[in-house]
Amino acid sequence: MDLKSLSKNTTKQDELFAKSLDLLSEKNYATAEAILSDLNKQIDEEKKKIASSFVIPQNVQSSNSPPSSGYQRQMVDTDIGSFMVDIVTADLSSTRVVVDTASDSTCGNNCPVLPLGDYVSRSGAYAGVNGSYFCPAEYPSCAGRTNSFDTLLMNKNKVYFNSDNNVYSTVPAAIFYGTTARFVSKSLEWGRDTGVDGVIANQPLLVFGKQVMFSGDGDPKKGSRSNRSFIGGTGSKAYMGVVHNVTVAESAKVLQTLGIENAINLDSGGSTAFWFQGYKAGPGRAIPNAVLFVRK
Repeated sequence: MDLKSLSKNTTKQDELFAKSLDLLSEKNYATAEAILSDLNKQIDEEKKKIASSFVIPQNVQSSNSPPSSGYQRQMVDTDIGSFMVDIVTADLSSTRVVVDTASDSTCGNNCPVLPLGDYVSRSGAYAGVNGSYFCPAEYPSCAGRTNSFDTLLMNKNKVYFNSDNNVYSTVPAAIFYGTTARFVSKSLEWGRDTGVDGVIANQPLLVFGKQVMFSGDGDPKKGSRSNRSFIGGTGSKAYMGVVHNVTVAESAKVLQTLGIENAINLDSGGSTAFWFQGYKAGPGRAIPNAVLFVRK
């Protein structure tokens, strides 16, 4: 499913996947395991081909500082390579950071979803990015929890989602209010204050106090190259955007190089979407929540 969000040329892999399901239904586990092993190798090879084919356009200017305000596409030169970033900088004295949700409250299955552009339009936002990890309808493993997400969130209507099952959560969270962007390394460090503008939890924490907090954890999804969405903050500035064709660890290095003080990773792959006067990345699949910049 992740590969299909990156490439339309998946016929061979689709056939192997279907064959493996047939074998599993027949309890022919040994042959199914061999086919799934071959399928994994083919998926990895195809992803590597896609990543190696990505080239930063020649007209993208190099800068290791985020824009002082507004949108910019730029190349960031780090000590591990050069990477392209689409980023919007907002001054929190004139911008509220809110989270919009398609559902009115916590939803466990068959949850409503919307394209990022719809969230931007209905909230009167000038920028938006896809939100937290969720369980897409097209994933077979998501049967019974379609389009649901289980991390902490407070939407623009001051409704907290998944509050009960995140009392002791170690998932990082970002909180925006007034002219402040606060990041906590664990959701359990945050109460349920509705006086703030927006709260969203996701993992991993990329940068904290300008220090890289994630350098890899063995998860192949985080270790493969894809477009990685993020939300960040430094003082009274908030940032959102997408780092292109990177692992999650590389994304953290890029954001540190930009001098962003704190940042968390958002969903990626087929969910990646970033909007500023139109889509700069995506539109991706319909999503259950989105992070938005709205003028005060």
